[in-house]
Amino acid sequence: MFCFQCQETAKNQGCTVKGMCGKEGTTANLQDLLIYNLKGIAVIAKKAQNAGETVSNEVGRFVAQGLFVTITNVNFNDADVTSWIERAIALKKELMNQYGDVIDADLDECATWSADASEFAAKAESVGILATENEDVRSLRELLVIGLKGIAAYADHAAVLGVEKDEIYDFMYDALNSTTEALSVDDMVGKVLKAGEVAVTTMAALDQANTSAYGNPELSEVNIGVGTNPGILISGHDLKDMEELLEQTKGKGVDVYTHGEMLPANYYPAFKKYEHLKGNYGSSWWHQNEEFESFNGPILMTTNCIVPLKKKSTYLNRLYTTGVVSYPGAVHIAERANGSAKDFSSIIEQAKGCAAPTEIETGKIVGGFAHDQVLALADKVVDAVKAGAIKRFVVMAGCDGRQKDRSYFTEVAEKLPQDAVILTAGCAKYRYNKLDLGDIGGIPRVLDAGQCNDCYSLAVIALKLKEVFELDDINDLPLSFDIGWYEQKACAVLLALLHLGVKGIRLGPSLPAFVSPAVLNVLVENFDIKPITDPDTDVAAIMAGN
Repeated sequence: MFCFQCQETAKNQGCTVKGMCGKEGTTANLQDLLIYNLKGIAVIAKKAQNAGETVSNEVGRFVAQGLFVTITNVNFNDADVTSWIERAIALKKELMNQYGDVIDADLDECATWSADASEFAAKAESVGILATENEDVRSLRELLVIGLKGIAAYADHAAVLGVEKDEIYDFMYDALNSTTEALSVDDMVGKVLKAGEVAVTTMAALDQANTSAYGNPELSEVNIGVGTNPGILISGHDLKDMEELLEQTKGKGVDVYTHGEMLPANYYPAFKKYEHLKGNYGSSWWHQNEEFESFNGPILMTTNCIVPLKKKSTYLNRLYTTGVVSYPGAVHIAERANGSAKDFSSIIEQAKGCAAPTEIETGKIVGGFAHDQVLALADKVVDAVKAGAIKRFVVMAGCDGRQKDRSYFTEVAEKLPQDAVILTAGCAKYRYNKLDLGDIGGIPRVLDAGQCNDCYSLAVIALKLKEVFELDDINDLPLSFDIGWYEQKACAVLLALLHLGVKGIRLGPSLPAFVSPAVLNVLVENFDIKPITDPDTDVAAIMAGN
């Protein structure tokens, strides 16, 4: 195997025996083979479009979901990934039958190859990441594919709620197709930067989908203690799953708690009507082995962020997956059929016989500062800036992770002076969202916009502040970016920020292994991307506007 798509990758070079995330080499190779077949679908779709044909959004949805399957901590089940490959091969054949008479017959092998499962392993070895020998070409291709994975995840979230945009799927075809062609470096860089533009479009679509369905997030206090009823813990990112679970648990004597990136569900008005939504349990994804154990009730994993169970773990018989998530031995909840909701009855029945969650903390945390809520406070914020009460906004969004050096983000939050406000989204918030950092004239010093995709809200807020202060450049704002990354959604967000013209982003705990020295040099020269250093040095530089 060879995988270097996440921040944990071995020696910041690549995992070659087993993934640091816990996936086996066989899983990594199957994921490479799935990507290879998705490229084949994209080749056919792109050629069909060039011939004037219309490609169904069903194809785009499949490509998006297939990419989502390969994101870190989504799918550890070889049998399930194999089924995705088989479906991809079947779709390629279907598309060839549909468009074969109007497109070129001599398609690249990635568009025509087909085999049975017994041949998958051998084929995977020849089509993986290292099949591209030139380091810089490989870096640009993988940066594009990794950004696409994040875009695909957000596109899938939006599609679940009925919001789709043709230009997102069209770009997926174009981008995947481009990785099979011998493009110039400038053209490849252009595709990567275009991915940033499409990432903004995709996050805007998801924001539209979420707020149309559930209202604009609002200032909320979220309980982090527990009740006395049995509970169901829901983790991941999928708000549609959240809605259906809450509906089906009404009046059943079972409480529902959010975990990890589902915390922001508590901020949406539509979910506040459910009295049995008790609050948030635990912290970010990498704590789940201990927190799922102590929760005592069933756990529903809706999207990425699942991690392998430890040998001593006993909660596998309480673990349920759905959507693109799959884990060997966990019960999988089937997709919606004929417009009906998913059936969570088995989870609910099991929950009724479980003990209430073991309390691990008490208190409340505050969130709900997406763009609509912050813009409602715009006058107050602007007045605080003009009066000198707020000297700096620091965007500390992105991912959390298990490395000890991620304590850097906690220390930065603690060391920032009292006239600095932290804007956050994603699970990075768990490094400091339970600290008592106070407020500035009633404005909390940590403004949590929501999930990682809600980094879009932070961009909207920044652009609005630029307008209010009548500035020509977003980089002229008293605004700094100190970002923690872990997986591919964060990479899509980073590309989105670059598209918006943001410069001087600090990134850590390490720079991505998939970015070669030459490609990194391009990013540094054009966008002044820099690694984090130590909290004291970086806080001083941030407050100085450097």
